Amino acid sequence: MSQNDPKTSYFVHSLADVDECDIGEGTKVWQFVVILPGAKIGKDCNICAHVFIEGDVTIGDRVTIKCGVQLWNGLRVGDDVFIGPNATFTNDKYPRSKKYPIQFLQTVIESGASIGAGAIILPGVRIGAGATVGAGAIVTKDVPADSTVVGNPARIIHNHQP
Repeated sequence: MSQNDPKTSYFVHSLADVDECDIGEGTKVWQFVVILPGAKIGKDCNICAHVFIEGDVTIGDRVTIKCGVQLWNGLRVGDDVFIGPNATFTNDKYPRSKKYPIQFLQTVIESGASIGAGAIILPGVRIGAGATVGAGAIVTKDVPADSTVVGNPARIIHNHQP
């Protein structure tokens, strides 16, 4: 899969390592990206350099994932989501070396949400549609739709809902 392969309707940089996965039309995958088998990536996404995506990850359409992000098993990303550089996602509340849960916790980023640079998202939380997570925030619980959270732990500073 490369920019010169006429059978693909998406772009994968020659220095990316993309295994058997589902990539939507118009998506761009840049250098030093690793995508494991089974991942699902929507249409018109931009996967920037140095991103790692595990196999049980689903990414919607028109998603931007900036450099230095790792997306672990159990993550579900809606349409039109922005994930800033070096945002960190986790999927195991009690990680131990060589001891894995039967199933990783599912974390959901709903459509239109934005995750700021360096934010940390703990496992099993839901970021509501249109929500904004400020740069460096540590999200320990669900974030309501259309709200803005900042800080450690993340707290609501603005809620756009009536």
